[in-house]
Amino acid sequence: MEGILPVYKEAGMTSHDVVFKLRKILRTKKIGHAGTLDPSVDGVLPIAIGKATKSIEFLQDAGKVYTGMVTLGFSTTTEDLDGEIVAETFLTQPIEAHVIDQAMQTLEGDIIQIPPMYSAVKVNGRRLYDYARAGETVERPKRDATIYEFKRTSDLNFDPVTQTQSFAFKAVVSKGTYIRTLAVDLGQKLELASVMSQLTRQAAGGYTLADSHSLTDVKTQMETVGNIDDWLWSIDSAVAQFKQVEIDDVVWDRVKHGIGLPNDQYPRTDDKIAVVYGGEVKSIFEWSERKDQYRPYRTFKTE
Repeated sequence: MEGILPVYKEAGMTSHDVVFKLRKILRTKKIGHAGTLDPSVDGVLPIAIGKATKSIEFLQDAGKVYTGMVTLGFSTTTEDLDGEIVAETFLTQPIEAHVIDQAMQTLEGDIIQIPPMYSAVKVNGRRLYDYARAGETVERPKRDATIYEFKRTSDLNFDPVTQTQSFAFKAVVSKGTYIRTLAVDLGQKLELASVMSQLTRQAAGGYTLADSHSLTDVKTQMETVGNIDDWLWSIDSAVAQFKQVEIDDVVWDRVKHGIGLPNDQYPRTDDKIAVVYGGEVKSIFEWSERKDQYRPYRTFKTE
């Protein structure tokens, strides 16, 4: 069994839970996921199986698409609804739509984020959430992120009883972006406490919700059909962002033994390329300044 299986992760389970359950359902150990989803978040979780696990880093590098809800009026320890309230800004009247839209627009482009304390980022060998649970604080590393799109997608819902205001959004972002933090950053732009009140990952690694299958569906498919071959995407789909370079028999004999591509035949065009033989991506090659040629970076198959 080999390929990419886009899974719909339900809220309430961790990404590791999905991998653990799939190992039992598919009766194979070589499984990994590309891009952790918080337990409270549902959506697309690309799963790599067999030799496709070598493509996980490329799946993680791809951008992601989210839809969700932001609530203005309070903030929490976790930046979502799982945490305890730490600040409140009671709204006596609704914030106008154009004010919110303008603030969201200022967050588009290249930004710097500080990951939340309740996150899996490691500092001095410990996860930030371990520090947070122990009541400890630590300086958090700044992270670069690119927000390609951050738009409001619903009318504003002002609640005079709770004195909060909420709305739906869509965000198209680079890898490493914390949507929880993006919701908090928006509140800071508006000088209000804010929180991410709901989140769904619509797309990741080039796969969408429409491509995804629930664990229940996978289990049923294995019990009735005996395999999920029709649901698996090839390794090629995980590296579709790279230019493909077709090689012949002579060059393939070199490539499968770890030898670089002759630079007179394959001059530099991109930092990385996908090497194709027999109509199939066999490996990713990276340009080496020292060797002045493309060298093996990640090999998927040598057969």
